[in-house]
Amino acid sequence: MSDLKQQFEEAVRYVQGAEGSFKPSQELQLQMYSLFKQATEGDVNSKRPGMTAFVARAKWDAWKKLQGKTPDQAMQAYIDKIEELKRKHG
Repeated sequence: MSDLKQQFEEAVRYVQGAEGSFKPSQELQLQMYSLFKQATEGDVNSKRPGMTAFVARAKWDAWKKLQGKTPDQAMQAYIDKIEELKRKHG
């Protein structure tokens, strides 16, 4: 396993096990979701959800914005964002 992939998986585990009072904004949640999807699946691979599926549509749109970013670039951006949040929020 590459060092980058290992760091990414550690960052994902950190997020999944996070506890405390930190409440990420919707914007941050969408950013992290889209980076995760781009890192693990690559470019968006489904149709855009309908107008009434607000959450699914927002997630799809956020992921679509990352089209063309390589999985390695997305993993690094995800890791960097988690490290930044750790520094900010302890």
